[in-house]
Amino acid sequence: MNKSVLLETSARHAHVSRRVLNILFGEGYELTHKKDLSQPGQFATNERIQVIGPKGNFPSVSILGPIRPETQVELSATDARSIGLKPPVRESGDLAGSTGCKLVGPKGEVELQDGVIIAKRHIHATPADAEKYGLKDKQVVSVRVNSDGRSLIFGDVVVRVSEKYALAMHIDTDESNAAGAVPGMMAEILD
Repeated sequence: MNKSVLLETSARHAHVSRRVLNILFGEGYELTHKKDLSQPGQFATNERIQVIGPKGNFPSVSILGPIRPETQVELSATDARSIGLKPPVRESGDLAGSTGCKLVGPKGEVELQDGVIIAKRHIHATPADAEKYGLKDKQVVSVRVNSDGRSLIFGDVVVRVSEKYALAMHIDTDESNAAGAVPGMMAEILD
């Protein structure tokens, strides 16, 4: 059985808590919807912030909604290196002991002690998708990407199963470039 999955590239972005949103944009500020993302309930916003590291900054990083319990910045390894950060590769939400940075918005700034990660490549799946493909939550699999001249197999891909998800694999821009990924590309789960 071919276990195909949509391959999506996740560019640098931030998720913010209510506390940090209030500091960066003003008390009671609400994120404004720009466009829906593939995962149900997730959306790109019109809001952008500056992410500052010891050697440089990104002046206009997109915030993804909705508001999260904790603030998290997701960068590729190349992004992080370019601004002098050394974040760990982690699953979303696993922030304890990760790297910090400064965030600047139109109304204020926040110095994060942790919260910057390189997102571990992962597959979102519903329980029905997982059952169909014989997958379990937190299982680690390999995924083949067939592209013109850049085909490769990604190892260490964690499967995340929830009713809240839609079937898709997420990789960062470094990984996407290495695989020659293009929008709408499908990949194949190998194990």
